[in-house]
Amino acid sequence: MTAVAPPLPYQVAGTRGETADTRSIELVPSGHGLPPFAPGQFAMIYAFGVGEVPVSVSALRGHQGGLVHTVRAVGAVSSALYRLRPGGTVGLSGPYGTGWDLTEAAGHDLLVIAGGIGLAPLRPVVHAVLERRHEYGRLTVLVGARTPAELIYRDEIDSWHGPAHVVVTVDRPGPGWHGAVGVVTTLLNGLDLRPERTRALVCGPEVMMRHTARDLVARGVVPDRVQVSLERNMRCATGHCGHCQLGPLLLCRDGPVVGYDRVAHLLLVREL
Repeated sequence: MTAVAPPLPYQVAGTRGETADTRSIELVPSGHGLPPFAPGQFAMIYAFGVGEVPVSVSALRGHQGGLVHTVRAVGAVSSALYRLRPGGTVGLSGPYGTGWDLTEAAGHDLLVIAGGIGLAPLRPVVHAVLERRHEYGRLTVLVGARTPAELIYRDEIDSWHGPAHVVVTVDRPGPGWHGAVGVVTTLLNGLDLRPERTRALVCGPEVMMRHTARDLVARGVVPDRVQVSLERNMRCATGHCGHCQLGPLLLCRDGPVVGYDRVAHLLLVREL
């Protein structure tokens, strides 16, 4: 098992409100920084005097060692992180876990499917592919949210149109919404999918990932070319506490990104 590393101090360089309860926080090392993160990996973020939580990176800021994390205020620690402002300090350790396999995806069509805040761990994938656009085939990004007000990175998503085929849908439209309506899985019906050369990366609520992955396989995508991010119940990040166990897997160590072929049967077991 991996040894628990003490957190390093990182300073809040900037923040951006995404929704009413979600904020992106840009962090830069106060001194020596952590090793480089890969898209899909996560850090343990320590809010001093409150506690720590695992949060996937939502953007990588180059050679300065800066990282962006998008947090939703749902508990004591995440609420403390949400309240941070420039100049504040947190503790950071990592990188932990597995990332999205962009090396094997090279030369293939890439299908990125996100539900809600599940877009955050997938955002660095889009950034990486857009920077090396010639290395990949078609890039399709499907994004779903419950309402337009709960869409994160809305302005940035607009900038992805052109280099990528982007479709956004909401469960409940509001005034002025002219986009698609329905759960994100319904967007698969309108795709010109080439299953034999497609790799899919999926992140969102577990029920959404389960249905999406199953639908992709039914359409001919090979199960080991579908990756999902399972971030449930992670606490220690090092495989010690066992809270994130899913059958034989410890998701903080063997995940959070795993091939659907490894977990398809596990996701069907009730209350596992």
